[in-house]
Amino acid sequence: MKNQLFLTAALVCATVITYAQTTIKQANIPSANPDNAEVFTPIPNTVVPGKTFSNAPSDAIVLFDGKNLDEWMSEDKSPAKWNVADGIVTVNKKAGDIETKRQFNSYQLHIEWRIPADIAGEGQARGNSGVFLSGKYEIQVLDNYNNENKTYTNGMAGSVYREAIPLVNPAKKAGEWNVYDIAYSAPEFNDDGSVKAPGHVTVFFNGVMVQNNTEIRGGTSTDKKHVYVKHGAAPLRLQAHGDKSVPISYRNIWIREE
Repeated sequence: MKNQLFLTAALVCATVITYAQTTIKQANIPSANPDNAEVFTPIPNTVVPGKTFSNAPSDAIVLFDGKNLDEWMSEDKSPAKWNVADGIVTVNKKAGDIETKRQFNSYQLHIEWRIPADIAGEGQARGNSGVFLSGKYEIQVLDNYNNENKTYTNGMAGSVYREAIPLVNPAKKAGEWNVYDIAYSAPEFNDDGSVKAPGHVTVFFNGVMVQNNTEIRGGTSTDKKHVYVKHGAAPLRLQAHGDKSVPISYRNIWIREE
């Protein structure tokens, strides 16, 4: 079982690294090669990797490099009003959520976040924020170091909020940087709005797999059943949660489109 888990993690990690190569993924569908013949096309695009896994590869769209919020806006489409200093962006709770000006379908996302060292509060009121894929499906951000902050497990860091509990908890202590590497497959819809294929997400949290091709059941909500509403390409959204704890920070955000 232990060896099988390591193999699964390695395969998923490889999937994250090559996630954007749509044509290659299609070529690997068995029906595309029923006789198992040698295949010579399509040839994968060359991508120059970053110096480390945190650095953006050559085909990535850098959404935040520590300098400004030119790629972001408020939900009312006005300029983003979060606070940028010393290479990081800190949530401005009074200004509300921010979202990307660009819209995306499926992608690989890298994003780093830090709970303040002086964090206070408990449960969902302790360093709460969220990464909303397609602006609708939340991967939770919260202080859950060493399981010391008690809360519902499908609402802790690394969860698909109120849907999927993380497989393990690799969160770092307040004051240290956490990393999400996310492979997101957006849902597909029929013309009548019904779901053709649900969304799926794989999440590596500080290099540890916590969601493995998890099916997303619908748009995130705290007070009603999660359901899908038809949409196409959509922004990435970051949450300014309304709890009273001091605001968290983000850095080094980049995305690779499928």
